[in-house]
Amino acid sequence: MKGLIGKKVGMTQLIASNGVVTPVTLIQAGPCFVTQVRTPEKDGYSAVQLGFEEVHPKRLTGGELGHLKREGLNLPPLRHLHEFRVDSPDVKAGDQVQVDVFAIGERVDVLGISKGKGFQGGIKRHNFRRQNKTHGASDRTRAPGASSSNTTPGRLRKGKRMAGHMGMDRVTLANLKVALVDAERNLLGVSGSVPGATGAIVYIKPSRKGGK
Repeated sequence: MKGLIGKKVGMTQLIASNGVVTPVTLIQAGPCFVTQVRTPEKDGYSAVQLGFEEVHPKRLTGGELGHLKREGLNLPPLRHLHEFRVDSPDVKAGDQVQVDVFAIGERVDVLGISKGKGFQGGIKRHNFRRQNKTHGASDRTRAPGASSSNTTPGRLRKGKRMAGHMGMDRVTLANLKVALVDAERNLLGVSGSVPGATGAIVYIKPSRKGGK
């Protein structure tokens, strides 16, 4: 079973013996508890549900606590639950999944929620170019310009790029290389950046592209 729920710690650098500097993102990955194993016979599909981050029991509802205490599991109160699709689960409910399920050099996909930017204009949101500052357009430099035509189509087409809410999107960065595995401190380092702000919850799973 390869998959982890983690919390983004921040970015740093790894310096190799030959002087090559690699920017990496540190993730507090696990330990995660197996809270449920789904099978095709019972649920119609195969998956493993993991839980992460222990909290005070009052932070969870009665149903959430009952899910973690069912059938004598006696798992701790866990804030975050997430399912990972697997072909043949090799774990059972109650097991722990540690950061050492991944090894240095492996490729992973990291899923998270991007930073929220609030309401933004077209230049920041869609990388529009500003208009000219001359010919009486000094107050229109950051305006989007014409949105459509009065005759054809006579309306705004769906998906028109305009000002609006930016960020807080579900983003997956694919094929990131694992650069650090620290089992003692439950730290996983991946090359490059991952979605979200510091402290954001991310989900790590093997790369679907299978790159090297």
